[in-house]
Amino acid sequence: MPKILLVEDNEMNRDMLSRRLQRKGYSVVTAEDGEKGLLLARSETPDLILMDISLPVMSGWEVTRLLKANESTRHIPIIALTAHAWVTDRRESN
Repeated sequence: MPKILLVEDNEMNRDMLSRRLQRKGYSVVTAEDGEKGLLLARSETPDLILMDISLPVMSGWEVTRLLKANESTRHIPIIALTAHAWVTDRRESN
């Protein structure tokens, strides 16, 4: 069963997404902040990471940079989840 790490600080979004993914046959591990997401990505080695960008403790951008810089986690695909869809939001994150 493929394993997905869902890093999302909003409890309702985290619950809804994890239940939907589990119904589709995925094993889901969740984290509510960037630091926990980073630790779980390293310890659980998921097949895919769904990463919120605006997270407490450590941003999704920073977690993604650290994971892609690490030999043992750089192969894990990461899909960004964000409500910040404006072009100006993208510029500010760089």
